[in-house]
Amino acid sequence: MKHSTAPRGTVDILPPETAQWQVLERLIDETCTRFGYREIRTPIFESTEVFVKPIGEGTDIVDKEMYTFTDRAGRSLTLRPELTAPVVRAALQHNLLASLPLKLYYRGPIFRYERPQKGRYRQAHQWGVECFGAPGPEADVEIISLGLEAMRRAGITDYRLEINSLGCETCRARFREALVAFLRDRASSLSPTSRDRLSRNPLRILDSKEPADHDVLLQAPTMDGFLCSACAEHFAAVRTLLEAMGIRALHNPHIVRGLDYYTRTVFEISSTHLGAQNTVCGGGRYDGLVKAMGGPSIPGVGLAMGMERMLLVAREAGTLPARDGKPALDVAFVALDEASAHLLVPVLNSVRRLGYAADMDYTRRAIDKQLRAAGDSGARWAVIVGEDERATGAATVQNLVTRERVRVGLDELPADIARRLA
Repeated sequence: MKHSTAPRGTVDILPPETAQWQVLERLIDETCTRFGYREIRTPIFESTEVFVKPIGEGTDIVDKEMYTFTDRAGRSLTLRPELTAPVVRAALQHNLLASLPLKLYYRGPIFRYERPQKGRYRQAHQWGVECFGAPGPEADVEIISLGLEAMRRAGITDYRLEINSLGCETCRARFREALVAFLRDRASSLSPTSRDRLSRNPLRILDSKEPADHDVLLQAPTMDGFLCSACAEHFAAVRTLLEAMGIRALHNPHIVRGLDYYTRTVFEISSTHLGAQNTVCGGGRYDGLVKAMGGPSIPGVGLAMGMERMLLVAREAGTLPARDGKPALDVAFVALDEASAHLLVPVLNSVRRLGYAADMDYTRRAIDKQLRAAGDSGARWAVIVGEDERATGAATVQNLVTRERVRVGLDELPADIARRLA
């Protein structure tokens, strides 16, 4: 029988690569905590309605990419394609928004049916932050600076930050009217998907990846010409604050993001290391999302960053552990036969409980192979027990650098090892 393989668009993350993931996860936890954010974990599947309205019908995610299924009770459920809507759902369900501001972060898998490519999979991993209750530009720049700080700590300094404003509902209504008038005159030049969106959700055309649409959109009106005074002031303040923080941001009037819930500030961070699909991070403000999901009118702003893509760029920078690195041990236990292994197991446990990294090869290979493996593991000391050692009630403790050996009583081993490692 032929063995199974992982589904297309998914990957197994194996040792020693998992060591890099652990470094990245710790880095994310430490950075978010430093900025005052607390972790939230939500289910990987939700009621489908949690995503359809907030993300928006006519978006690629809802129309083409969601993994939706009916459970045995006939309910429509969806594997989460993003995490902001589930975080809002959880905040409303558990009344977390009663005390503001609310600052949360998350990391975990997301699921989208799309063409697999470098750093982008059908099961991918995302981390992000959400800040609720802060309507001013200060929250926008905090979110952006948090994302950049996490990248800096991962050794990623080659990046491009682009920002835009999508305005409020008033701004967008005027812009939508002008955009539709422009696109209707050029509908024959648009892709079939964009012609369909022209009547359903014309703003989604701005997010099209079709080359034919790009040629048309280069001449299309942009939102910055339709911002009301309040939105224009907000965007100007964001740019001023970023400049005061020493953060260079380029204004790109074509950034719209792929979700309908964004308002005012939107941004993307990209890297040249990823080729054409080079976006590492994206986010922005979503002041109407909480209300749209049945809650009070509470502003929000956040970001999401692809962890696979972040790792790819960090590897290019050479700041994460090497892929061929092995877990570092403090001490390796070498048993030469079954009786010796049984004798060493309690000692091994005692050393681990003292807080040291210790392991034993249970395969009972030849001593030279076990010692070679112990050295490769990074261990400083090896504890060897065979028939001779058992006969004297002692163990051989070997320095794996100098090869020096001493005999130590079995009862004294944990304390002796602790002294040597200290």
